[in-house]
Formats: sequence, C-alpha cells, structure tokens
Amino acid sequence: MAERKKVLLRLDPAVHDALARWAGDELRSTNAQIEFVLRKALADSGRMPKSAGSLPRRGRPPKRRPAPGDQDTNETAETADPPGDDEE
Repeated sequence: MAERKKVLLRLDPAVHDALARWAGDELRSTNAQIEFVLRKALADSGRMPKSAGSLPRRGRPPKRRPAPGDQDTNETAETADPPGDDEE
C-alpha cells in the first residue's frame, strides 16, 4: 500500500466542530470524515481518479466463523448453556 499524503488544512472553527460532530455520529475520526466527504465530492463530480485506492477499513475486524471441526473453547456466558437447563 502506498504511503498516505499528509496535508495541513486550515478550517473555520465552526466548520471543524460540525465535521467533528458528524464524524462522531458516524463513528469516524475527523480526519477520516474529511477524506470521506472529499471522496464523495470527487465521485459525485466524476473526478475520482481510477488509481485512487479504497478507504482503509478501520475498527474491529469482522468475527471469524469457526471452520467445520474447529473447537471453540472460549464459550462466553451468552453462548454457554446455563447450568440446570439439561432437563426436558
């Protein structure tokens, strides 16, 4: 993956605050929200370069489904059978 460019961006404080609130609502950093908005504007105007990579995925990776035959020894209280419920 190519190194990402660093830029200094000067914003009106009210614009920055609005972007920061919007980013928080969408569980993104302010920096990621700025890139998201810029990419959307480029795409909407037909100016997104074909060579532009996709946005990096952030956050927790998706849960891995156990392969057949795998044993999950880390059962949680939510997935384990409660004691005493074996009777039918």
